[in-house]
Amino acid sequence: MYQDLIDKNKTLAVIGLGYVGLPIALEFAKKIKVIGFDINAERVALMREGIDPSNELESSAFENCDITFTNELDVLRTANFFIVAVPTPVDDHNVPDLIPVQRASETIGKVIKKGDYVVYESTVYPGCTEEDCVPIIEKLSGLKMVVDYKIGYSPERINPGDKEHTISTIIKVVSGCCNESLDTIAKVYELVVMAGVYKASSIKVAEAAKIIENTQRDLNIALMNELSIIFDKMNINTYEVLEAAGTKWNFLKFQPGLVGGHCIGVDPYYLTHKSKKLGYDSQVILAGRVINDGMAGYVAKKVLQYIIQNNGNVKDSRVLVMGATFKENVSDIRNSKVADVVKELKSYSLNVDITDPYADSNELNHEYGFELTEKIASEYDAVIVTVPHKEYMKLDDTYFASITKEKGLVADLKGTFRSVIKSRKYWSL
Repeated sequence: MYQDLIDKNKTLAVIGLGYVGLPIALEFAKKIKVIGFDINAERVALMREGIDPSNELESSAFENCDITFTNELDVLRTANFFIVAVPTPVDDHNVPDLIPVQRASETIGKVIKKGDYVVYESTVYPGCTEEDCVPIIEKLSGLKMVVDYKIGYSPERINPGDKEHTISTIIKVVSGCCNESLDTIAKVYELVVMAGVYKASSIKVAEAAKIIENTQRDLNIALMNELSIIFDKMNINTYEVLEAAGTKWNFLKFQPGLVGGHCIGVDPYYLTHKSKKLGYDSQVILAGRVINDGMAGYVAKKVLQYIIQNNGNVKDSRVLVMGATFKENVSDIRNSKVADVVKELKSYSLNVDITDPYADSNELNHEYGFELTEKIASEYDAVIVTVPHKEYMKLDDTYFASITKEKGLVADLKGTFRSVIKSRKYWSL
């Protein structure tokens, strides 16, 4: 398989061309023949023009790439090595939504041939690849894993907005259903991962490794958020405490904040879901999730309390929310907890304006039911800086004073302006 890919006698296909799949496809396309498959015809059309629908890659990333973008099964059928990079979200009840990965497995089941390889990159719970995806492929194809085709798992580690830690510079965990598949999958990924690969002992180990990467971060942030709530009652600035504690060599420098996006706020639920099925109810992991999911409500309540105490009639009060994406300097709004902050504020009958230099107003309206404000006003009772976009970093005390009332509040969730704001009441997590 490896040599045939190198010689372009066989083709690699990436199924799902979002923020994970497209960079992978383009990296491979610089070395071997690639098919980029996505069910969204509009996205496929954009990529054919050298445009990344996720706004992560420049047009230059498409140059010198041997890649065919398609949404047609007949084209996908010509591939021999399939990489699945579809999203794996949770539903409104925080239950894993496997529909995208199941449908991708159905697609593979319709096109796979003897001797082909399938590698899943989508984040799933341990056992999902072999217990949920393989049966779908085999039911539709009539083929048997190991005997007729090979399966592997290699968790994605792409960080949206991060231009330093890219697919080629991050060690890649790989796994396979047998020794032969493990070696082949490792060699294929070594074509594009300059940092090297790590061979996991089994597919389940690789799946579990991905889950705990983000679960660990989630729990550490939950601790910081809980500390923030405690320190606020003590009238201590959390970020000043973290700076002092950070002088110790082994202190882990996590910070409080809203935990959204498609990884940290989602992945732990995949692990706890599988755990519950096995008869164990998670305690620590879910406790962290409760704290982090509750931070939007906590922030909104703190702002409301300040307005009631200082600025009178709530229904006449106005709040500006700066930042709507799930993290700084990206356009991705998926699972943005800023939306929860806006929802909570509006539930208190506050008038809320939202601004963001990266987010798309139509997407926000479709996903969350609110749009961006075209023009920032003045006389706000409170301004909440939720996401520290680089465009906000140049703002100063004079600016915030110009858009707020004399007793206005600047709620700076990431502590970016704590040494800047002097003329208005300042609060941070």
